[in-house]
Amino acid sequence: MDDEKQIRWIGSAYDDLLAFPKDARKEAGFQLGKVQAGLEPTDWKPFDDVGAGIREIRIRDASGIFRVMYIAKFEEAVYVLHCFQKKTQVTSKQDKAIATARYRAVVGARKGEK
Repeated sequence: MDDEKQIRWIGSAYDDLLAFPKDARKEAGFQLGKVQAGLEPTDWKPFDDVGAGIREIRIRDASGIFRVMYIAKFEEAVYVLHCFQKKTQVTSKQDKAIATARYRAVVGARKGEK
């Protein structure tokens, strides 16, 4: 398992994930482990309106609906951009704005490294 990508948490994403209920948190960790190993999460959808290559892991449990937005297209790491509980059918503008800003920060930082 040495070929697993590391996970890089952007902004408050890690703390936000820790605030999930226990079962949702465990499921998110399991799904991110699959992504690290180069596998597809069980339930996901593309979220290209935030940025190219953004995906959203979808988690449902008794306490609600949760999302983990990430990007895994870069060689060096899986970047977790935003973790949140979804309250409505449509992802809120605020959640999209947070993920978009963090995506831009990742892309900008990566350009600075080169």
